Amino acid sequence: MKSNNIPINKKEDFFKMRNAGHLAAKILDNLFDLIEPGISTLEINDYCHSLIIKNKAIPAPLNYKGFPKSVCTSVNHVVCHGIPSENKILNNGDIINVDVTVILDGWYGDSSRMYVAGKVNKKNYDLLKTTYECLLIGIEEAKPGKHLSDIGFKIQEHAESKNYSVVRDFCGHGIGKEFHTPPSVLHYGNVGDGPELLPGMFFTIEPMINLGDWKVKILKDGWTAVTKDKSYSAQFEHTIGITESGNEIFTLSQNNTDFPIKEI
Repeated sequence: MKSNNIPINKKEDFFKMRNAGHLAAKILDNLFDLIEPGISTLEINDYCHSLIIKNKAIPAPLNYKGFPKSVCTSVNHVVCHGIPSENKILNNGDIINVDVTVILDGWYGDSSRMYVAGKVNKKNYDLLKTTYECLLIGIEEAKPGKHLSDIGFKIQEHAESKNYSVVRDFCGHGIGKEFHTPPSVLHYGNVGDGPELLPGMFFTIEPMINLGDWKVKILKDGWTAVTKDKSYSAQFEHTIGITESGNEIFTLSQNNTDFPIKEI
Protein backbone atom coordinates (compact mmCIF):
# COMPACT_ATOMS: atom_id res chain seq x y z
CA MET A 1 0.00 0.00 0.00
CA LYS A 2 1.13 3.57 -0.66
CA SER A 3 0.13 7.06 0.49
CA ASN A 4 1.37 10.03 -1.54
CA ASN A 5 3.56 7.44 -3.32
CA ILE A 6 5.15 6.62 0.07
CA PRO A 7 5.13 2.89 0.88
CA ILE A 8 3.04 1.92 3.92
CA ASN A 9 4.57 -1.17 5.50
CA LYS A 10 2.79 -3.87 7.50
CA LYS A 11 3.29 -4.59 11.18
CA GLU A 12 5.26 -7.76 10.38
CA ASP A 13 7.66 -5.68 8.27
CA PHE A 14 8.82 -3.91 11.42
CA PHE A 15 10.44 -7.17 12.53
CA LYS A 16 12.50 -7.41 9.33
CA MET A 17 13.56 -3.77 9.55
CA ARG A 18 14.42 -4.21 13.21
CA ASN A 19 16.83 -7.01 12.29
CA ALA A 20 18.46 -5.06 9.46
CA GLY A 21 18.76 -1.91 11.56
CA HIS A 22 20.15 -3.89 14.47
CA LEU A 23 22.95 -5.21 12.26
CA ALA A 24 23.82 -1.77 10.86
CA ALA A 25 24.04 -0.47 14.43
CA LYS A 26 26.18 -3.44 15.46
CA ILE A 27 28.71 -2.62 12.72
CA LEU A 28 28.89 1.00 13.89
CA ASP A 29 29.17 -0.09 17.53
CA ASN A 30 32.34 -1.99 16.66
CA LEU A 31 34.02 1.11 15.22
CA PHE A 32 34.16 2.94 18.56
CA ASP A 33 37.44 1.28 19.52
CA LEU A 34 38.73 0.81 15.97
CA ILE A 35 38.91 4.41 14.80
CA GLU A 36 42.09 6.14 15.96
CA PRO A 37 44.94 8.17 14.45
CA GLY A 38 46.92 6.22 11.86
CA ILE A 39 44.07 4.08 10.51
CA SER A 40 43.16 4.43 6.84
CA THR A 41 39.59 4.81 5.66
CA LEU A 42 40.14 1.70 3.52
CA GLU A 43 40.91 -0.30 6.68
CA ILE A 44 37.62 0.94 8.16
CA ASN A 45 35.83 -0.12 4.97
CA ASP A 46 37.42 -3.57 4.93
CA TYR A 47 36.62 -4.14 8.60
CA CYS A 48 32.95 -3.23 8.02
CA HIS A 49 32.77 -5.34 4.86
CA SER A 50 34.10 -8.40 6.66
CA LEU A 51 31.68 -7.99 9.57
CA ILE A 52 28.69 -7.51 7.27
CA ILE A 53 29.51 -10.65 5.28
CA LYS A 54 30.14 -12.61 8.48
CA ASN A 55 26.58 -11.75 9.54
CA LYS A 56 25.18 -13.14 6.29
CA ALA A 57 24.27 -9.71 4.93
CA ILE A 58 25.24 -7.62 1.91
CA PRO A 59 26.93 -4.18 1.99
CA ALA A 60 24.36 -2.11 0.08
CA PRO A 61 26.70 0.68 -1.17
CA LEU A 62 29.10 -1.74 -2.93
CA ASN A 63 28.56 -1.28 -6.69
CA TYR A 64 25.41 0.79 -6.06
CA LYS A 65 25.27 3.03 -9.14
CA GLY A 66 29.01 2.40 -9.45
CA PHE A 67 30.07 3.23 -5.88
CA PRO A 68 33.29 1.22 -5.41
CA LYS A 69 33.32 0.45 -1.66
CA SER A 70 31.16 -1.08 1.06
CA VAL A 71 30.72 1.97 3.31
CA CYS A 72 31.06 5.75 2.97
CA THR A 73 33.81 7.47 4.98
CA SER A 74 33.53 11.25 5.08
CA VAL A 75 36.38 13.10 6.81
CA ASN A 76 36.41 16.71 8.08
CA HIS A 77 35.03 18.92 5.26
CA VAL A 78 33.60 15.96 3.33
CA VAL A 79 29.83 16.17 3.76
CA CYS A 80 28.89 12.68 2.56
CA HIS A 81 29.68 9.83 0.16
CA GLY A 82 33.42 9.88 0.80
CA ILE A 83 35.15 6.90 -0.85
CA PRO A 84 37.42 4.83 1.42
CA SER A 85 41.07 4.88 0.35
CA GLU A 86 44.37 3.42 1.54
CA ASN A 87 45.84 6.89 1.06
CA LYS A 88 43.42 8.62 3.44
CA ILE A 89 45.03 8.22 6.87
CA LEU A 90 43.28 9.71 9.88
CA ASN A 91 45.25 12.23 11.92
CA ASN A 92 44.71 13.16 15.55
CA GLY A 93 41.60 15.33 15.83
CA ASP A 94 40.07 14.35 12.49
CA ILE A 95 36.31 13.88 12.52
CA ILE A 96 34.80 11.17 10.33
CA ASN A 97 31.33 9.99 9.41
CA VAL A 98 30.97 6.30 8.64
CA ASP A 99 27.76 5.46 6.79
CA VAL A 100 26.74 1.79 6.88
CA THR A 101 23.85 0.22 4.97
CA VAL A 102 23.27 -3.52 5.08
CA ILE A 103 20.83 -5.75 3.22
CA LEU A 104 19.61 -8.52 5.52
CA ASP A 105 16.95 -10.96 4.30
CA GLY A 106 16.05 -8.47 1.58
CA TRP A 107 15.58 -5.48 3.93
CA TYR A 108 17.83 -2.43 4.23
CA GLY A 109 19.25 -1.07 7.48
CA ASP A 110 20.91 2.34 7.13
CA SER A 111 22.71 4.38 9.79
CA SER A 112 25.74 6.64 10.21
CA ARG A 113 27.69 8.12 13.09
CA MET A 114 30.48 10.58 13.61
CA TYR A 115 33.74 9.49 15.22
CA VAL A 116 36.91 11.30 16.25
CA ALA A 117 40.43 9.99 15.70
CA GLY A 118 42.19 10.80 18.97
CA LYS A 119 41.18 13.96 20.83
CA VAL A 120 38.53 16.37 19.62
CA ASN A 121 38.77 20.13 20.09
CA LYS A 122 35.86 22.14 21.52
CA LYS A 123 34.88 23.72 18.19
CA ASN A 124 34.44 20.35 16.52
CA TYR A 125 32.88 18.73 19.59
CA ASP A 126 30.19 21.42 19.67
CA LEU A 127 29.46 20.80 15.97
CA LEU A 128 29.15 17.05 16.55
CA LYS A 129 26.96 17.48 19.63
CA THR A 130 24.62 19.91 17.87
CA THR A 131 24.33 17.62 14.83
CA TYR A 132 23.41 14.69 17.06
CA GLU A 133 20.86 16.89 18.85
CA CYS A 134 19.41 17.80 15.45
CA LEU A 135 18.90 14.11 14.70
CA LEU A 136 17.12 13.50 18.01
CA ILE A 137 14.97 16.62 17.59
CA GLY A 138 13.99 15.48 14.09
CA ILE A 139 13.07 12.01 15.33
CA GLU A 140 10.95 13.53 18.10
CA GLU A 141 8.82 15.27 15.44
CA ALA A 142 8.29 12.05 13.46
CA LYS A 143 4.92 10.82 14.63
CA PRO A 144 1.43 10.26 13.17
CA GLY A 145 -0.45 13.46 12.40
CA LYS A 146 2.70 15.49 11.90
CA HIS A 147 3.80 16.56 8.45
CA LEU A 148 7.06 15.55 6.81
CA SER A 149 8.50 19.06 6.78
CA ASP A 150 7.88 19.48 10.52
CA ILE A 151 11.00 17.31 10.93
CA GLY A 152 13.16 19.59 8.79
CA PHE A 153 11.78 22.76 10.38
CA LYS A 154 12.84 21.66 13.86
CA ILE A 155 16.28 20.53 12.67
CA GLN A 156 16.91 23.80 10.86
CA GLU A 157 15.66 25.84 13.81
CA HIS A 158 18.06 24.12 16.21
CA ALA A 159 21.10 24.18 13.92
CA GLU A 160 20.70 27.83 12.99
CA SER A 161 20.15 28.81 16.63
CA LYS A 162 23.74 27.63 17.17
CA ASN A 163 24.96 29.51 14.07
CA TYR A 164 25.47 26.40 11.96
CA SER A 165 24.02 25.78 8.50
CA VAL A 166 21.96 22.87 7.15
CA VAL A 167 23.02 21.18 3.91
CA ARG A 168 20.26 21.45 1.29
CA ASP A 169 21.63 19.17 -1.44
CA PHE A 170 21.15 15.85 0.38
CA CYS A 171 18.34 14.50 2.49
CA GLY A 172 16.88 11.49 4.23
CA HIS A 173 14.86 8.97 2.26
CA GLY A 174 12.31 6.23 2.40
CA ILE A 175 13.74 2.74 2.84
CA GLY A 176 12.63 -0.86 3.27
CA LYS A 177 12.94 -3.50 0.59
CA GLU A 178 14.64 -0.84 -1.52
CA PHE A 179 17.60 1.40 -0.68
CA HIS A 180 15.83 4.63 -1.63
CA THR A 181 12.08 5.21 -1.93
CA PRO A 182 9.80 8.20 -1.31
CA PRO A 183 9.67 10.32 0.75
CA SER A 184 12.60 12.70 0.53
CA VAL A 185 13.18 13.86 4.11
CA LEU A 186 14.53 17.41 3.96
CA HIS A 187 16.41 18.73 6.98
CA TYR A 188 14.98 22.22 6.56
CA GLY A 189 11.53 23.56 5.74
CA ASN A 190 8.28 25.01 7.01
CA VAL A 191 5.76 23.69 9.51
CA GLY A 192 2.87 21.83 7.95
CA ASP A 193 4.35 21.25 4.48
CA GLY A 194 4.57 17.87 2.81
CA PRO A 195 2.55 14.69 3.32
CA GLU A 196 1.09 13.68 6.66
CA LEU A 197 3.05 10.99 8.49
CA LEU A 198 1.21 7.69 8.80
CA PRO A 199 1.94 4.43 10.67
CA GLY A 200 3.97 2.05 8.52
CA MET A 201 6.18 4.67 6.85
CA PHE A 202 9.89 3.81 7.02
CA PHE A 203 12.56 6.44 6.36
CA THR A 204 15.92 7.81 7.40
CA ILE A 205 16.65 11.10 9.12
CA GLU A 206 20.26 12.15 8.53
CA PRO A 207 20.98 15.87 9.04
CA MET A 208 24.23 17.23 7.61
CA ILE A 209 25.30 20.32 9.53
CA ASN A 210 28.18 22.63 8.55
CA LEU A 211 30.37 24.99 10.56
CA GLY A 212 30.30 27.43 7.67
CA ASP A 213 28.03 27.89 4.66
CA TRP A 214 25.62 25.13 3.58
CA LYS A 215 26.74 25.01 -0.06
CA VAL A 216 28.53 21.89 -1.30
CA LYS A 217 30.21 20.62 -4.46
CA ILE A 218 30.88 17.16 -5.89
CA LEU A 219 34.47 16.16 -6.59
CA LYS A 220 35.65 14.68 -9.89
CA ASP A 221 35.10 11.12 -8.64
CA GLY A 222 31.37 11.82 -9.02
CA TRP A 223 30.59 10.87 -5.42
CA THR A 224 32.48 12.82 -2.78
CA ALA A 225 30.52 15.88 -1.60
CA VAL A 226 32.53 18.59 0.17
CA THR A 227 31.72 21.99 1.61
CA LYS A 228 32.52 24.74 -0.87
CA ASP A 229 34.15 26.86 1.84
CA LYS A 230 36.08 23.83 3.24
CA SER A 231 34.39 24.23 6.62
CA TYR A 232 33.90 21.05 8.64
CA SER A 233 30.66 19.09 8.33
CA ALA A 234 28.97 16.49 10.53
CA GLN A 235 26.15 13.99 10.08
CA PHE A 236 24.26 11.44 12.16
CA GLU A 237 21.62 9.08 10.76
CA HIS A 238 18.97 6.70 12.02
CA THR A 239 16.35 4.61 10.21
CA ILE A 240 12.91 4.83 11.81
CA GLY A 241 9.41 3.49 11.34
CA ILE A 242 6.27 5.45 12.15
CA THR A 243 4.08 3.61 14.68
CA GLU A 244 0.53 4.20 15.92
CA SER A 245 1.79 6.37 18.77
CA GLY A 246 5.16 7.72 17.60
CA ASN A 247 8.11 5.98 16.01
CA GLU A 248 10.55 3.13 16.42
CA ILE A 249 14.27 3.69 15.85
CA PHE A 250 15.57 0.58 14.08
CA THR A 251 19.27 1.49 14.28
CA LEU A 252 19.90 2.20 17.95
CA SER A 253 23.33 1.34 19.35
CA GLN A 254 23.57 -1.72 21.57
CA ASN A 255 26.63 -0.42 23.47
CA ASN A 256 25.53 3.18 24.06
CA THR A 257 27.72 4.66 21.31
CA ASP A 258 24.99 6.39 19.29
CA PHE A 259 27.10 9.47 20.09
CA PRO A 260 30.57 7.86 20.12
CA ILE A 261 32.57 10.95 21.12
CA LYS A 262 34.13 11.32 24.52
CA GLU A 263 33.16 14.56 26.26
CA ILE A 264 35.82 17.22 26.66
